[in-house]
Formats: sequence, structure tokens, C-alpha cells
Amino acid sequence: MPDLDSGHIFLTTFAPIKKGAPPEDPHTSYEQRVRMALAVLPTARQSPATSNAEFNSPFARNMRNHLARMFVLHDVVYNGRTTQNTLVSQIEGENPAVPQPVDRLKTPYLIFCADVDAVTQPGDPLPTNLTTQQQREVRASYARELWGTMKEELVDLYSNCHGFEGVNSAEGFADYLDRCHVETTMPFHDYYLQLPKFHTLPLKALIYGVLTPLIIGLLALVLWLFGWSSLPFLGWSSLKLAVGAFILGGVLALLAIRFAIRNGEKPLAPGEYDDLPTVLKAIYIQQKMSAFFVDQQGASAEELHAAFGAFIKEHKPENMQSMTQKPGVISSADPKNVIS
Repeated sequence: MPDLDSGHIFLTTFAPIKKGAPPEDPHTSYEQRVRMALAVLPTARQSPATSNAEFNSPFARNMRNHLARMFVLHDVVYNGRTTQNTLVSQIEGENPAVPQPVDRLKTPYLIFCADVDAVTQPGDPLPTNLTTQQQREVRASYARELWGTMKEELVDLYSNCHGFEGVNSAEGFADYLDRCHVETTMPFHDYYLQLPKFHTLPLKALIYGVLTPLIIGLLALVLWLFGWSSLPFLGWSSLKLAVGAFILGGVLALLAIRFAIRNGEKPLAPGEYDDLPTVLKAIYIQQKMSAFFVDQQGASAEELHAAFGAFIKEHKPENMQSMTQKPGVISSADPKNVIS
């Protein structure tokens, strides 16, 4: 299913950037203003080089973003001429020196991609499937969260885009993103510890189901061609049976194709630990447990048992809301990177 897989919404929006420049700043185009706003947007503290940066990404202000990316698409990439057989093009008199039509965008776009938990309330379990309306509600809930946590940055960016005029509330921004929404068919991440059971096709059953009436129809047609107007013992018209069997085979083939397409559109079930709070908690516990291993080298059984009890009490492995790593940071070694 587009936009939904493994319990996550894979959001993609295309916001058309205005042409020209604003009257108050005629020397800076709207596209350049978007690029400048993106250039000063801080990245997450996601590497040793940025771990001590003064500012963190505004997307790290909420607990919904697994991934977020914004960029300007000025135009589509030209992939070269449409390939064609050389002999065919010579026969048709096509001149390769004459340019073919080239796809172009009428305006640049601000593209926003995000991978978020497909929930409307923090702590809700990740869903296996959602209706179109439920997906829209998840996207709207996420947009409202963004507006509440990074309104200033969003206004700096989207005020240069068509249709953003008059957007001054969380609901208005949710409606705007919904108008810019483009279906996504490719997930951005995979947290699976164990591969899920994929939606495999009952291939043999489908093949046998389609081929059986076709083979029967072919045999009946052969009998009719050789003068057997009716089937031995049964007395059925061989021609009518052939026609009916071919029609049935065609109908079954169409149904098999539709079934295969629907089967391929089914989203995969979420992994056991795929929601963002659990991922952040796992990263936190991994780091603290590594330090625990080092500290307990050479400890006696009694000392190790007592230390592990203290570790559990302090770090609360089953509590996803406290003693966990903040989003947008690479390490929880610094206490300011910990939600306590």
C-alpha cells in the first residue's frame, strides 16, 4: 500500500516554489530564499563532528521523526534520448541529431520526505494496516506536531511556496501538506531484527486455476475441429464447451492478476521494536550496557548481581519515556542528551 509499510508512514510532499522575487527583496528569488533557509537549518547531532554543535535539528524537537529530509528540486534530470532499435529508426527516417521532447518542471519544488510512526497518539502500537482516511489522520497529526515544535522554521521555508498564503495554524498547515502530498511506494528504513513473513503468492494454485479451463477448452476445440461436435459419453457440445472454457480461463486470469496486485500492495507488519521511543531506548540501553560490562570486569557473582539490580533500577529498560536517549543525538554519554 502506498505511504504505509512496517507500521510507518513514509511521507513525501511537493510544495511548488513561487517564481520571481518578493517586492520587499527584489534581488533574491523565492527559490534562493528557500535555499538560504535550508542552508541555515541545523542538522541533527548525528556524527562526532556535530555532536557538540550549538543547535540541533528542529525535527529533533518531537518524538515522531525516524528520518526527515528537505531539499529543492529545481528540475528533473535529463536521462538522454529515448532508446530505439537502430534499424527501426533508420527505416522510420528518424534523425538522431534532432532533439526529442524533454520533460521540464514548470516551477521548482520544495520537497519534504519523512518517515514517522503511523500513530496519532504517542505510545499507540504500530498498525499493520490503515485505511486511506486513517493514513490522512496520521499525516495531519504529524503536521500539527511539526507546527507546534518548529513553526518558525516552517514559515521561513513555506512562505516562499504557492498556496501557503493564509496558513497560520496547525490545522491550516496540515491541510496544506495534505494538498502537497504525493504517494510514496518505497520505504526509507528497515529495523527488522527478524525478516517478516512476506505476502507470498500461491503461485501453483493460481497457475493451475488459470491453465485448467484453458487446457480443457483447447482439447474441446481440437475435438470439434476433428469432427467431434459433441463430447463422448457426456453429450455436451464441444464448441460451446471450448468457448465457455476459454471465457472462464480469461476471467480467472484477470482475477489472478488482480489478486497478485492486491497481494503486492499489502503493507508488511511492523517489527516488534520498530517505534521511535523503543528505538531510542534500545540505543540508550546499548550504550549503558556496554559501559556496565567494562565496569564489572572481575566482579564476583554477588557484586555482579547487586550491580545489575542497581543498573535495572537506574535505567528502567521497560520504560520508554524516561531514562532514554533524546532524538537527534549520536550518544547518551552527555547527561543533556538523556530524557530523565
